[in-house]
Amino acid sequence: MSTSSTVERAFEAALYAASDTALDTGASLLAADPASDAELSRRGEEFVAAAWRRGWQPADVVRIVRRDLDDVHVRLVTSLILKEREADRSPRGARWAAQLDELEAEPHDVRTDRFSFATAALELYRLLLRLPAIEPLDMPRVSATAAAPQETRMLTRIRALLAKAEATGFPEEAEALSAKAQELMARHSIDEALLAARTHAKDAPGACRIGVEPPYETAKAVLLDAVSGANRCRAVWNEALGFSTVVGFEPDLEAVELLYTSLLVQATAAMTKAEAAQRASGRKRTKTFRQSFLAAYAHRIGDRLASVAEGQVTATEGELLPVLAARDVAVADHLDQMFPETVTTRLRGVTDEAGWHEGAAAADRAQVQDRRPLP
Repeated sequence: MSTSSTVERAFEAALYAASDTALDTGASLLAADPASDAELSRRGEEFVAAAWRRGWQPADVVRIVRRDLDDVHVRLVTSLILKEREADRSPRGARWAAQLDELEAEPHDVRTDRFSFATAALELYRLLLRLPAIEPLDMPRVSATAAAPQETRMLTRIRALLAKAEATGFPEEAEALSAKAQELMARHSIDEALLAARTHAKDAPGACRIGVEPPYETAKAVLLDAVSGANRCRAVWNEALGFSTVVGFEPDLEAVELLYTSLLVQATAAMTKAEAAQRASGRKRTKTFRQSFLAAYAHRIGDRLASVAEGQVTATEGELLPVLAARDVAVADHLDQMFPETVTTRLRGVTDEAGWHEGAAAADRAQVQDRRPLP
């Protein structure tokens, strides 16, 4: 029997049926035929390539595999993605390459017995086979006049400042570090916008996806939406697949990713501390407290960020205002093209008064503050 026939029989038995019996049958066929390993891997690479054609990117696939399956499946899909890269001839862009570099640094060796490996492969292929088509992300066209080394140094400084802000136990120090990071973000974004306008560079909005992980994902999606709006981007949440798509110009997308991650870390740390105090006083409603805490945090941060953004626009004058207005229109148009139909959702489960007040207070302490107008 040919190796291709073994793989086909295993697929027919296991991929299109959801039962454990079918899975065991397929895995037994593969485990009994070591010569089928290469063909099984090749077919896995084909499933990965098919996911790219349906709009998925490496980080998206790994994220959903991690959410729905186990660590062995994450290692296996990571290995397949890195192997498929060698045969992929499509132009992908810097963001795609960065995702692959991150995967390269992660463990992706799978060490287990033959039957367990075959079972994991079939479970993974079942998931990949059923991935729906999603909105493809256009690769952002960054201005040719932008200096890549300078941009890298800028983002490195911002990441370092936010990391220190998250790690310090002193609120005043964290505030100063985060304020400086946001100042650098704003300057970088404005510099890029003006440079593109003055040189008539063919700069255009792009998009990225950011994971919105459970639990309390609705509140986290609200927080990401607030951060996106403050950085001249727009976010659309896909609840079923666990991510938001953020549309904007590349420097602003970078700012959203960094700031959202930092604020989420700060919110989680503040929530854990507040929850411990509540438990010490005899409260046990942990779930409702956390939900209400994060909802209030997101709501209050949204207000603060909106105020900061409005202050920045009000303080600008001259050629910058029409440049920013044109960028806002471009982002809105790109969003409409990607998502011609969207719906709104309501934030539910916010019933804990103490959690709400603690979350609002934590947001007031979060490291987002008004700063003097930029020159």
